[in-house]
Amino acid sequence: MLRVGRRRASMRAVGLLGPAFVAAIAYVDPGNVAANITAGAEYGYLLVWVLVVANVMAVIVQYQSAKLGVVTGKTLPQTLGERLPRRSRLLFWAQAELVAGATDIAEVIGGAIALNLLFGLPLPVGGVIVGVVSMGILTMADSRCQRRFETVIVGLLAVIVIGFLTGLLVTPPDVGGVLGGLVPRLAGPETVLLAASMLGATVMPHAIYLHSSLVVDRHGQPVGAGRTRRLLSMTRVDVVVALVIAGTVNIALLVLAATSLYGRDGTDSIEGAHDAVRDALGPVVAGAFAVGLLASGIASTSVGAYAGGAIMGGLLQRRIPMLVRRSVTLIPAVIILATGVNPTLALVISQVVLSFGIPFAIIPLRRYTADRALMGEFADGRPLRWGSAAAAIAIVVLNVVLIALTFA
Repeated sequence: MLRVGRRRASMRAVGLLGPAFVAAIAYVDPGNVAANITAGAEYGYLLVWVLVVANVMAVIVQYQSAKLGVVTGKTLPQTLGERLPRRSRLLFWAQAELVAGATDIAEVIGGAIALNLLFGLPLPVGGVIVGVVSMGILTMADSRCQRRFETVIVGLLAVIVIGFLTGLLVTPPDVGGVLGGLVPRLAGPETVLLAASMLGATVMPHAIYLHSSLVVDRHGQPVGAGRTRRLLSMTRVDVVVALVIAGTVNIALLVLAATSLYGRDGTDSIEGAHDAVRDALGPVVAGAFAVGLLASGIASTSVGAYAGGAIMGGLLQRRIPMLVRRSVTLIPAVIILATGVNPTLALVISQVVLSFGIPFAIIPLRRYTADRALMGEFADGRPLRWGSAAAAIAIVVLNVVLIALTFA
């Protein structure tokens, strides 16, 4: 009887997991794929440490976002909307929507590239297909179907993991090289730019806004200190497990490139990286890579549209149907693909736009989770405040560096 009770308690605990896995999709989007492949192909294992540091920062920030939702029952956009005057709230919403839109463009482009690699479809056609599929997924993105939506996204995450890790099974990495890559060091100004882009663009604004919304949609309003403690305990597990998986995928992409593509030409674009993977590891691994990229694009754009809805709902107290939002945000991506703009260049520009939005999300989040008037006994303790301050400073500085070096 005791064993059955423990089993049921364990199942209930596992049932609380999920929101962080949806937010983690932002960390394995097509932009990250391109950056990690480039880093490994050009500099070998040198920048493995950058991804480890970025993942630690992501764990801190995403936990704080989820914690805000669990403790207050309000999303980060809602909390901002209640505290900002009308004009500031409208300006804040405008920049947050711009960031979410830039994210969406990048994800649709990534999915379109994947369909082109797999089936030779024209990029605009691929973009429309990615948008239509994401519409189907978004029909489940409400509080009544939250678990189903999470299940679909977690399934796509599994496809991403398998697709991007297949190459390492064919060509195992040099363990000594990977361990050596954990030592922080750089090798010239080019690696400074690449490290800044990897670190600064890893933590995405829309994922910060989104996580608190996912938690509120899943768990509802807080009911008693005891339940809040239990939810926070499982939230920590949720965040750590989900982001360790996402971090492992990112590191695996870099390691795969360092192992099999090091020194090859043409790996500064996703298409070139795919061709290099095919030449080095064969068509099966290249196909798995493209499937992983497709899952990444579809999952990421679905999550990005969900985040856009949470931003508008929290800051403006207005919502438009998710499918209408999906249709509107799809148009710019398809136009970019139809005009023949270099898709990899479009991905790079979208990452720069994202960089502008980072401080607007991360600084208020840290302030709110440390506020005892808002969080009560669950306000951040000193270690988390120091850790989040260091992460915030590092992310903001690196994004400023990224923007300056990109324009330079």
